[in-house]
Amino acid sequence: MITQSELDGVPVLLSPAPGLMRAGLVFRVGFADEPLARHGITHLLEHLALYPLGLSDHHVNGTTGVEHTSFHMQGPPDDVARFLAGVCASLQDLPMHRLDVEKELLRTEANGRGDGALDAMPLWRHGARDYGVSSYPEFGLPAITADELRAWAARYFTRDNAVLWIAGDRVPAGLRLPLPAGRREPLPTPSNTLPVTPAFFRGAPGVVAWNATVPRNPASQVFSDLLEREMFRALRQEAGLSYTAGSSYREFGADTAMVVAVADALPEKQEAVFGGLVDVLTTLQVGRIDQADLAIVVRQRGETLWNADQQGTRVAGEAAALLAGRRVRQVEDEIAEIMAVTVGDVTAVAGKAQDSGLLMTPRGVDARWAGFQPAPDRSEKMILGTAHAAHSDPDVHLITGEDGVTLADGDDHQTVRFDACSIVQAWPDGGRLFVGHDGIMVRVEPTLFRDGHDAVAFLDARIPPGLRVDQPARRPDQIPAPQSGRPRPEPPPTRAEKREARRIRAGYVLAVIFGLGIVSRILRFTGNRYGEDVQFAVLIVLLVGGVVIAGSLIRARRRRVA
Repeated sequence: MITQSELDGVPVLLSPAPGLMRAGLVFRVGFADEPLARHGITHLLEHLALYPLGLSDHHVNGTTGVEHTSFHMQGPPDDVARFLAGVCASLQDLPMHRLDVEKELLRTEANGRGDGALDAMPLWRHGARDYGVSSYPEFGLPAITADELRAWAARYFTRDNAVLWIAGDRVPAGLRLPLPAGRREPLPTPSNTLPVTPAFFRGAPGVVAWNATVPRNPASQVFSDLLEREMFRALRQEAGLSYTAGSSYREFGADTAMVVAVADALPEKQEAVFGGLVDVLTTLQVGRIDQADLAIVVRQRGETLWNADQQGTRVAGEAAALLAGRRVRQVEDEIAEIMAVTVGDVTAVAGKAQDSGLLMTPRGVDARWAGFQPAPDRSEKMILGTAHAAHSDPDVHLITGEDGVTLADGDDHQTVRFDACSIVQAWPDGGRLFVGHDGIMVRVEPTLFRDGHDAVAFLDARIPPGLRVDQPARRPDQIPAPQSGRPRPEPPPTRAEKREARRIRAGYVLAVIFGLGIVSRILRFTGNRYGEDVQFAVLIVLLVGGVVIAGSLIRARRRRVA
């Protein structure tokens, strides 16, 4: 049973658990709260706060997630008390002399982590804001200052924006949580860049993934479990198409949850895996759910909840719920809600999931036949302004204006408006990368466009404050150079070339007339006894004349090129 109390103005949740005491101090701040131009500030602050605590004989760590940041430890009660008090003190006096070192460590951490197959999905649904920021590298690190870190800590790392959870038999004696006053920060409202759903985009090879926004309730949890069960049965056991086929349920926002389904696939089986996933989703949507499967899933989830409660691993989730403004629930109540879910409840969730779905297909797989519409990867409108033609392609233009920038390639264009811009990365050589709220990117390379450096200067003068993030200098081989693009149209012929062409055409006409005259005389004397042969002769005359004129034109062209 989870009990709730308060210490130094911080809510405390205590859950009995065996073994060494575990505790976590959780704050309601994460990646979703960061503007892209300062993405990484929470993670950097977490690293700085832990540094003064030094090495420990027990497990100590910090984690920064999409909505929460926590500092947690496992060890004897006295050590837990010292750790938590030390974190609170460090948050109010961050070791700024470590700022550059910790930035480098975060870049090293990101380099070792690599990209995940599903990393792009938040971006395609939410763009480059709030819940979409987690798709991006920590772009803001170079620009973050000590003053910005102090302001971030003063806003988010307060006693009114924190909850302490403890898995153990008691609150450690003498524990103090000296945090400043503040306010409870609400969860961000998820943005949406999809004009139509269900939608799809093409992503990593060998993976088919799907996610959907659903209500935060027990029926959605059961839907996720049934989806995983059906995917495993259909795609792995029966069809043998996927080794990994499953789904997960994650709460986000004030009253929303996300169901994510993933299935791997060999290159030659990608279409079949996609079709199999669509079949499974349709089965659940129309309510073809076996009551026995529902009973199994409900029982398994109930057992999982009970075991988590007994081991003390459920209390951390209740701390997050309390930070979101929801009441703390006992495990018996949560299990009862799960047990009450019906086939009709799951079918209703499946319908909502279908309507809000976002699908990631491997390249080459088109999902339109299944009712999915392409997610937008270009802009509907262009900026009005000055057009700078690309050196290597006359159809490509960089357009700069008072409202923003557009990269246009014929009818295909990407636009970022200044009033809807998330970040501008700037290199010393003049290269710029503009990222819009909708995730659309415009790369500006002055070496590739006429008057490119003038265009960059014009844009730099209009970038809103706080969006520019300067980057380290690039090596010369990293700076793009104009490449030969599409063939340029041939320039118009000169006056001499026109005279030469007229002379050649006149000679061709005379040759054909002379040849046809000979053919006519043959017909007159033979009485057309050799009609087929004569027709053949006419063709020969025309063909030879054509070859002659073609050769003459080619020679004229070669003289021109030379």
